[in-house]
Amino acid sequence: MRRRNRRTSFIYPCCLYRRTNFVPRGNPNMTRLEPLQQIGRNYVRFRGRKLLYFSGCNYFRLASHPAVLKAAIDGLKKFGLNVAASRLTTGHHEIYEKLERELARFFATEDALLLASGYMTSAVVGQALAGSFPHALVDECAHPALLDAAGQLDCLVLKFKHRDPEDFARAVARCGKGAPVILLTDGMFSRDGSVAPLKAYLKFLPAEGLILVDDAHGAGVLGKNGRGTPEFENVSRHRIVQCVTFSKAFGVYGGAILGTRKLRGKIFARSRMFVGHTPPPLPLANAVLQSVKILGADKSFRSRLNRNADYVKAALRQAGLKFPETPGPIVQLQIENEAALAALTCELLAAGIYPPLLKYLCTSNGCLRFVISSEHTRAELEQLLTVLTKTGWRDGV
Repeated sequence: MRRRNRRTSFIYPCCLYRRTNFVPRGNPNMTRLEPLQQIGRNYVRFRGRKLLYFSGCNYFRLASHPAVLKAAIDGLKKFGLNVAASRLTTGHHEIYEKLERELARFFATEDALLLASGYMTSAVVGQALAGSFPHALVDECAHPALLDAAGQLDCLVLKFKHRDPEDFARAVARCGKGAPVILLTDGMFSRDGSVAPLKAYLKFLPAEGLILVDDAHGAGVLGKNGRGTPEFENVSRHRIVQCVTFSKAFGVYGGAILGTRKLRGKIFARSRMFVGHTPPPLPLANAVLQSVKILGADKSFRSRLNRNADYVKAALRQAGLKFPETPGPIVQLQIENEAALAALTCELLAAGIYPPLLKYLCTSNGCLRFVISSEHTRAELEQLLTVLTKTGWRDGV
């Protein structure tokens, strides 16, 4: 049934959340997506409407930062588009070395290795370390990239309960006393902004064990200096390999592996994926370099992000909404009642807000995942809060 909202002439079905872009991720019947056109920094165009955007992962809106855009253009003019070869043949370039040095400095790590995709970073590590561990222990809600990485390790893969150090300890015990294991986990989990308890994991990790952290969402966001989950958890990098993605906090594209020079050597020697792949386009590498410098020099981005996120979370809790206590700039509303979910989706659309409905692999139902940016204005935050703090959509929950 189609309904006309009295506050706007735009007509939409109240079950729109079940269709196209609003179908939870992973639906087997969804093969085509409707496009979203970015408008400015905080809006998208969808089906002819300009909608306020609280989704995605561009936490600082650096994807549209003037200095980052200029760096991409300058890189194109100075270096051209692409090296068109593997780095181990003729595809090495000075901009890659500059970026890796800047990444190592920013994250305070011994070495950094640039890759064309953040998704592939953990799989490259998996190929480099294949056969080094008899068991890989994976958080049950780990990102699919880590599941693919576990498949490269050539060992038995076991899952443990989400963010549960005690269950991790039990899994370690099942592997045999002192047996080396590798733990695979997200740093900051994108679905709700929660963080892997690395400090607790390290207490149970065998001496020869290793933690591989996919910190796509934590890098640049968490920690006093934006160094991600290891800094937030205040742990040494001694037994941690951190993988980062540039399409989140840094607003560009590509990824990097942060670890030791020894690990870099193993990747060069053993990773077919690294050896055979073409590195990032040169303009994008130049843009990432600028993004890293911006976040390294200007801590106000993280201050604004935390201030905005804290403001929204406090207002929602005061209104009686329940969601996990997490440090990330994400508010996940898990709404089991379909009528309430449909009602809230319609309220958001009527208010000019894009409904960010997602489904994660480790959950049975979809959720609304609101991502707060450092660049959202107080008026835009209030626009969201006006809808979420209404009680009408919660009737019957």
